[in-house]
Amino acid sequence: MCSDPIADLLTRIRNANIIFRPRVEVPASKFNEAVVSLLVKEGYLKGYRIRVRKGRHLMDIFLKYSEQGEKVITHLEKVSKPGQRKYVGKDEIPRVLNGLGICVLSTPRGVLSGAQAKRIGQGGELLCCIW
Repeated sequence: MCSDPIADLLTRIRNANIIFRPRVEVPASKFNEAVVSLLVKEGYLKGYRIRVRKGRHLMDIFLKYSEQGEKVITHLEKVSKPGQRKYVGKDEIPRVLNGLGICVLSTPRGVLSGAQAKRIGQGGELLCCIW
């Protein structure tokens, strides 16, 4: 059992990205699916699929690289941790690399990027920053 499933998800993506793996397998959950879906929509991942193996739901995440073989995700940082949660209001949402990266928030309206949360005027827990 994992105490922080989002940290586990981000670490698996980061580790697979470092060694240029095309695919990584993580345990599937609705929250993990929401985060990965956001990263796919923002263009940081190719896609994902959910499958069942031996009674366990697993998610295959397909990593994205440029045509020259360069990494699309150069940095992936977990901000809010189980011991110290980081909450931000609608006016405190950070801009990552002056708009070149994104931050991922868990809000009452679901998992949103920083730009989406600002647009609808919703704060929440700052999960991670990606560029």
